[in-house]
Amino acid sequence: MRKNLSEYKKDDKVLDFFMVKSCELRTSNKGGEYMDMVISDNSGEMVAKVWDMNRDDTAAVKDIQGRDIVKIQGVVTEWNGAKQLKILKIRKAAESDEVNVSELVKSAPYSGERLYDMVCEKAEDIKDKELRLITLTLIEDNAGKLKYFPAASKNHHAIKGGLLYHMYRMLLHAEMLCDIYPMLSKDLLVCGVIVHDMAKVEEIDADEFGIADSYTFEGQMLGHIIQGIKMLETVCERFKISEEKKIMVQHMILSHHYEPEFGSPKKPMFPEAEMLHYLDIIDARIYDMESVLEGVEPGEFSEKIWSMDNRKMYKPSFGE
Repeated sequence: MRKNLSEYKKDDKVLDFFMVKSCELRTSNKGGEYMDMVISDNSGEMVAKVWDMNRDDTAAVKDIQGRDIVKIQGVVTEWNGAKQLKILKIRKAAESDEVNVSELVKSAPYSGERLYDMVCEKAEDIKDKELRLITLTLIEDNAGKLKYFPAASKNHHAIKGGLLYHMYRMLLHAEMLCDIYPMLSKDLLVCGVIVHDMAKVEEIDADEFGIADSYTFEGQMLGHIIQGIKMLETVCERFKISEEKKIMVQHMILSHHYEPEFGSPKKPMFPEAEMLHYLDIIDARIYDMESVLEGVEPGEFSEKIWSMDNRKMYKPSFGE
């Protein structure tokens, strides 16, 4: 039976197949070359290194790329409080190898088709005709990619179906918060939740397994916030959406990262935009905590989480 990547501990020996999420030849401080990889299976991912590039299989190692399936022999080490795999032997999977790709790809807990249907149901409940038209059009225009696309190339929801999963959990939060705060426009908030990251399907270069090892040219030059505003502008022009609604939804896209250093030149200027930002942060951070704690024993601390200021997370030894 296959052992999940998240279950490996320091000094454990590894011999199994993995998916390469990213791969880059780098130069150490001493001038030597090494291969820096991120490998994954359906339990998560781990940084992996090939330190000795003067070995017999150097040419084969350099030929490995992101999204390749590889067989690895190695040992788990630790660096800066995080697990890391020291690769001793590595090769690309051969046609004769029996590999179950689904075991190597982390996916959302629901299928892409089901997530798509659940998000569409929330969009169809929007009562405002123009906001419903904007939302459903953008969902339908991007249906193919949405059903497998990750929400990021790494960190939160960087899994198959992660973008829709992120949207869906935010929508569940949004509905409850609209009951608590009746002054919020549920229609506007639901629209904002669904469209705020929609342009990630154009920003990120991902395959049908939800593996993203790079960004598109436009994604690197503009980013999903600007791409999203352009995408929304096109839809609003097509259907002659009112100027006020168009600009308010564009503002939600523009401001959802909150700070200029994270890509938002404007902070939220109305309650639904403010709420969108915090819904985004809550779901992203809780997802990262969930992921890192999956491989932690009760009563123990996790490794440091880079996306959360290098904090460690603790899993309590009581409760379920």
